[in-house]
Amino acid sequence: MARKMKTMDGNQAAAHASYAYTEVAAIYPITPSSVMPEHVDEWATEGRKNIFGQTVQVTEMQSEAGAAGAVHGSLAAGALTTTFTASQGLLLMIPNIYKVAGEQLPGVFNVSARAIASHALSIFGDHSDVYACRQTGAAMLCESSVQEVMDLTPVAHCAALKGKLPFINFFDGFRTSHEIQKIEAWDYEDLKELVDMDAIDAFRNHALNPNHPCQRGSAQNPDVFFQAREACNPFYDAMPAIVQEYMDKVNAKIGTDYKLFNYYGAPDAEKVIIAMGSVCDTIEETIDHLLAAGEKVGVVKVRLYRPFSAKAFIDAIPDTVKTINVLDRTKEPGAQGEPLFLDVVSALKGTKFDAVPIHSGRYGLGSKDTTPAQIVAVFNNTDRARFTIGIVDDVTNLSLDEGEAISTTPEGTINCKFWGLGADGTVGANKNSIKIIGDNTDMYAQAYFDYDSKKSGGVTMSHLRFGKKPIKSTYLIRHANFVACHNPSYVNKYNMVQELVDGGTFLLNCPWDMEGLEKHLPGQVKAFIANHNIKFYTIDGIKIGKEVGLGGRRINTILQSAFFKLASIIPEEEAIDLMKKAAKATYGRKGDKIVQMNYDAIDAGAKQVHEVAIPDSWKSCEDEGLFTPEVKGGRKDVVDFVKNIQAKVNAQEGNSLPVSAFTDYADGSTPSGSSAYEKRGIAVDIPVWIEENCIQCNRCAYVCPHAVIRPVALTEDELKRAPEGTKAIDMVGVPGMKFAITVSAYDCTGCGSCTDVCPGKKGQKALELQNLEANIDVSQEKFDFGRTIEVKPEVVAKFKPETVKGSQFKQPLLEFSGACAGCGETPYAKLITQLFGDRMYIANATGCSSIWGNSSPSTPYTVNEKGQGPAWSNSLFEDNAEFGYGMLLAQKAIRKRLKEEVESVLAADAASAEVKAACQEYLDTFDNGASNGDATDKLVAALEGCDCDTCKDIVKNKDFLAKKSQWIFGGDGWAYDIGFGGVDHVLASGEDINIMVFDTEVYSNTGGQSSKATKTGATAQFAAGGKETKKKDLAGIAMSYGYVYVAQIAMGADYNQTVKAIAEAEAYPGPSIIIAYAPCINHGIKKGMMKVQEEEKLAVECGYWNNFRFNPAAEGAKFSLDSKEPTGDYQAFLDGEVRYNALKRANPEKAEKLFAKNEAEAMERYAYLKKLVTLYGED
Repeated sequence: MARKMKTMDGNQAAAHASYAYTEVAAIYPITPSSVMPEHVDEWATEGRKNIFGQTVQVTEMQSEAGAAGAVHGSLAAGALTTTFTASQGLLLMIPNIYKVAGEQLPGVFNVSARAIASHALSIFGDHSDVYACRQTGAAMLCESSVQEVMDLTPVAHCAALKGKLPFINFFDGFRTSHEIQKIEAWDYEDLKELVDMDAIDAFRNHALNPNHPCQRGSAQNPDVFFQAREACNPFYDAMPAIVQEYMDKVNAKIGTDYKLFNYYGAPDAEKVIIAMGSVCDTIEETIDHLLAAGEKVGVVKVRLYRPFSAKAFIDAIPDTVKTINVLDRTKEPGAQGEPLFLDVVSALKGTKFDAVPIHSGRYGLGSKDTTPAQIVAVFNNTDRARFTIGIVDDVTNLSLDEGEAISTTPEGTINCKFWGLGADGTVGANKNSIKIIGDNTDMYAQAYFDYDSKKSGGVTMSHLRFGKKPIKSTYLIRHANFVACHNPSYVNKYNMVQELVDGGTFLLNCPWDMEGLEKHLPGQVKAFIANHNIKFYTIDGIKIGKEVGLGGRRINTILQSAFFKLASIIPEEEAIDLMKKAAKATYGRKGDKIVQMNYDAIDAGAKQVHEVAIPDSWKSCEDEGLFTPEVKGGRKDVVDFVKNIQAKVNAQEGNSLPVSAFTDYADGSTPSGSSAYEKRGIAVDIPVWIEENCIQCNRCAYVCPHAVIRPVALTEDELKRAPEGTKAIDMVGVPGMKFAITVSAYDCTGCGSCTDVCPGKKGQKALELQNLEANIDVSQEKFDFGRTIEVKPEVVAKFKPETVKGSQFKQPLLEFSGACAGCGETPYAKLITQLFGDRMYIANATGCSSIWGNSSPSTPYTVNEKGQGPAWSNSLFEDNAEFGYGMLLAQKAIRKRLKEEVESVLAADAASAEVKAACQEYLDTFDNGASNGDATDKLVAALEGCDCDTCKDIVKNKDFLAKKSQWIFGGDGWAYDIGFGGVDHVLASGEDINIMVFDTEVYSNTGGQSSKATKTGATAQFAAGGKETKKKDLAGIAMSYGYVYVAQIAMGADYNQTVKAIAEAEAYPGPSIIIAYAPCINHGIKKGMMKVQEEEKLAVECGYWNNFRFNPAAEGAKFSLDSKEPTGDYQAFLDGEVRYNALKRANPEKAEKLFAKNEAEAMERYAYLKKLVTLYGED
């Protein structure tokens, strides 16, 4: 049956083919593989049938280890079972993969290969995860492109059944998983014909069944284990032929020539590369270029990596080869070479190629781009036994010199590059654009998206190619026919225009007329445009966005429409119609109003593009250089980091940094406080203070997600030194003190949370959002001055640090993070740092809070004037509670020894009265974090002059003396699911440790998948049809111990309760857990993220969320129900979020049923909490 052309990415291709052969899918989210099971879940919900005429049964587990266990059990019971994973998730599956392979079960593990966290986390692609599985006994099949994923995934499923071994079916994370290509897709009838139905019957007949039982999983002794283990050898010997058999069947159906090892290049090649994965397409493209120049080069593409067939491998290599270079996309420190290299050496030893030099190369770690010029360098390598490409290694000198860039993209290919701002919709719009081009023209199309790991507000770069010939360019665009800049602040930060070919087109989203362009465009940009015949267009997407109701941020469909008008790929009217259909498909779940706004935006975008006439004067403009934030003072360690690392990375020049730049950071440590130097200037509008309307409540600072708005208490003398125009008013309650609100304009994201919560006076707000450009310099100057004003202890004491107002006069030690505008999580974390940051340890689970908490090169946790601040670290996702517990154990052990030394000093006759008094105060406050710090300072001061060895040791270890505040941060996916066992153990320990759960009710960081915190009826990834079960009662489980402090908080609902609960939890001399409601961008709040605090308030008012505190140490009543009886409209609250109202549109009857259940559960929950008030009432 002829296959249809469809435009999709590698994840969708794998899901499409796997779905056909899958009955059960046991899943767990992890980037970049989550999209595969999301497709499977959506298709099952829509009723898509596999080849057996069934929908796939999709089950989300609590972790990857759990998913692997479920896969094992499902296979053992006779169902065709699949899972999808990557990176740490795959590593968690390894124990079960051993079992599945040992029991000869035909499961398929689809893997979008990704880096393993080592010195740092990388969510991007390489082969370190799959190589870690090469010893498990699973067969391993690799695909190099989106088309190959579609073509060969069925081979993994069919060969697993016939060969009775599980398969790890893998392809490159991001470069293949997220690359969109126009490909031929399988029809399920063809896939049904491929599979051996007798093999399926044999599998089912061999499954565990009480009707013909057997026992599996025995324990064997030394006398027989070895022999039994060797009995599987024939199955591995047979597997390569079985895989080739199914490749041949695929070849017969679609006209391909897939082999276990495919050779591409000159038949008489003298230089050959051995590689697998997406780099093979780049190598092929480079080979075409070199063959045209008369070079004798080739590549052997590894498809079946395990079992490794030496015979098939040798057959693929030309006899004429004189040099072999092996490329591995991993690093195994301390090894003689990387895994594929070692396999090649082993396979060729003692063969006709025994004398051929074989070199070991590393490339592409963490999705490092691999270009044709680098491949040329590899072909030219004839003497470097070990080497790297794509980097400059000036430490161990392993890197190959890269020659001039070469163009190998097929002639006639159109290259387009779009610079966007994270969460402005640029990436989504470009995904739609490439699908429109791919599905509605005869052109081939490719799209790839390059971005950092900031939650939003980071730079995104969309790379689109299309043309009449297949596109195999698996690397970034560096010479474009069309460049669009969707954020005007980028024009002096990045070299964008310079990437255009002569006569190319540049589209700039900006509000500037000709006078504004003259003012804002750097000289080098003007000169390049004028001297290279660049066609220059502008459009004011921000203005249009506001006019159509989308706001100034969501300018994606506007710019998309402008692109199609200028590119002229499709007739304008047809393009507009197709864009509207795509908008309907993309935004339909958000409601008709949002869809119509996007329709209006598309119409306006096509009409309001303005062509700029280029003045001759631009030809002679001088190069003004790129803007880099001024580094004004600061600690040497952070200034060095900013100048040497951060500035270059933020200018998109990180690829040019040599290895030597990182020698001081080889263990992954980076200095605190570097985010203060970024000064991104990404807001459209910023808050401006109107002092006459201010009541000095400090709520604006309290709720600010990025700590950009701060109250300043200053004296008359300090005010006189302030920048001209600084406004201040008399501070209420502190005579002689002045009060001002300052805003860091360059760090603001313009979310509007501050203006939303401002009570103002007589209906007039004390903050209003105004244009960034008009206010940026004045606002920033005042903020910078405010940072030089010391915190006034008397002001903090007057208003008390454990209050809303008082806490905000303390320095936030979390500032300017990469969190989304309006983030619901960061206000809580920021507040905790204001209360305890100078003595905090933080163990942070992988997730949103770790990404906004420490995403290179930005470190938003910072220090006070003494250099003290949160000591922050991330281990993994699954082990965070244990990681934090380990930190506490280390402190306990060291402090226990030091305490004994202090006690010995106290008992010494030679100790002075001053020393004895200091020792006694230290010991008296030993377990009190709030007071032990001062006592420690006095002790160190008293002992510093002492000459005894014990005193010297105490002083030497002074950093460990004081009682610290141990915190464990993480989201609900961690606390409710994958890390719950650890959370439970830590709470049960009875130790003085604090857990903060940012409860967004979904896996926010991986794209909004359902967790056990997700409530009934909510739609989420892996719960496309609405979650059927109620939310887990994590607080109730914690309270059941009786000795754990437990609180639920929602800042916007009760500012005072939030700070009170946090202060109580930290003061409690035992384990505590705080569960904080944190609205998220994934919720699709209709009112927008500026209304996060209001959303929290509404959630509590209607009874959706409950605020309470359980304090075992409280005198009298130990349980306080801080939420009032529900009065709000519960169903209206649900309807205000897309995660709920999407189900209402898709399946009204089911929505009505589940939403009613949701509300009933909430009312039952409140009734239960009221009973706790009685249960834990005063004795």
